[in-house]
This record gives sequence, structure tokens and C-alpha cells, in this order.
Amino acid sequence: MEAKEIIALKNLHKHYYVGDETIKALTSIDLTVNSGEFLAIMGASGSGKSTLLNILGCLDLPTEGDYFLDSVNVKTMNKNQLATIRNQKLGFVFQSYNLLPRTTALENVELPLLYNPKVSNAERRERAEHALTAVGLKDRMKHLSNQMSGGQQQRVAIARSIVNNPVVIFADEATGNLDTKTSYEIMALFQELNDKGMTVCFVTHEPDIAEFTSRNVLFRDGRLMKDLKVQDRKSALYALSQVKEETFDEL
Repeated sequence: MEAKEIIALKNLHKHYYVGDETIKALTSIDLTVNSGEFLAIMGASGSGKSTLLNILGCLDLPTEGDYFLDSVNVKTMNKNQLATIRNQKLGFVFQSYNLLPRTTALENVELPLLYNPKVSNAERRERAEHALTAVGLKDRMKHLSNQMSGGQQQRVAIARSIVNNPVVIFADEATGNLDTKTSYEIMALFQELNDKGMTVCFVTHEPDIAEFTSRNVLFRDGRLMKDLKVQDRKSALYALSQVKEETFDEL
């Protein structure tokens, strides 16, 4: 069965204007992402990857060119339509988790569904519980987010990102605040979701994290420089087992 095209960028440009100066954040970007891919978007600070993520997440619009999301040209949508797309078709995971601190894990995960009038209270609770179970937090649903470790908070954020069954998850440096062991645990979770068919676009500047994805695109000075398939995707679970062994040896 041929994979469905989820993202298509065609000759996309993004310019910012500061006084008389034009800053070219993205130039002539052509990129396609199919369903089921696990894409790492890589580049140094200022390379354009954050600008790209804002456009992909319908938080910003290109200056020129086209962005097709699930076969629909984003520039044809009004603000309300874009807000609906962000809520119902896209999942977001951030470096800083972005959880409500005095709210339970369950309530944090339910939050995106509060804005979907088609979802009843009972269905909202059921879907949030299912999402938390899927990320290994079945026994932490009633815990407040500020009572959890960084890894657990990121798992809550991932559960929140999948609760609406999005067509794609965008993760922005999702392991940036985590230690090596916890980072590998989170990447193992993303690999598991990807193996179940979830499409993931993961922004990172860390080459070792990118090795856990299936495709790497490298940006430099606003241009797409490389687009490479990962021939032998590393197992985050295996890498995690090695970290544990090294820790044990040191003790």
C-alpha cells in the first residue's frame, strides 16, 4: 500500500523584514513527508529549523510558496480553520513540556479535547486515560504535573499530543531538558508510536538523537542541504540498556 503524503512544501520561502533589511529565514524549500515517517529536522541555531516548525505547525505562514497539509493548501485557510487544524490534526511536544503545574496528568491530557465540541465528557476522559496508558503512565494519572520527574512530564506532554489522533506529531527539542537515560526513554517511546503508524517530525540539534529516527534533513542558513534515509535506525531501547550497564559498572 502506497504511503499517503501528509506534508508537501513546494518552493517555500519565509522572509522577515526589519526596517529596510530583509532576513531570508527559509529559501526554496521542497520537502515531502509521508505517513508513517519519523523525520529528524536538524541544524544549528539560526539554520531555519524553528521557522520551518512554526510553518509546519500552522503557527506562521510562508512568504512565498505552498504548504499542503494532508492534501489541503494551508494558505487557503482562515484563522479559525488554522486553529481547528492545530487542535484536531496536529500534536505538539515542546522542550519545556508546557503543562499546567497544579493540574493532574489526566486533566492536562484532556485539555485539547475541551475545544472539540464533538467529544463528550465521558469520551474525553476515556481517550485521555488511553493516551496516558499508551505512554506508560497508567498509575500516574491523578498526580499533579509539578510532582513528576522531567521524563514523566514529557510523557504527559506526549500523551496530550496524541489524544486527538493527529495526522502528525511535531516535537521541538523534546529531549533538550533531559539527561541521557531519560532522553533515550523518550526516544524509545517515540519509536514505539512510530512503529504503530504515527508520523513524527522531530526537531533536534543532537546527532545521537537523530540516529533514532528513520530520515534526517539538515538545514543551514535557511536552505535544505541534505535529505538522508537512515539505513539502520538505532534502537533507543538497546541504547538505554547500554546506559544502564555503564551506570552499573561505575557503581
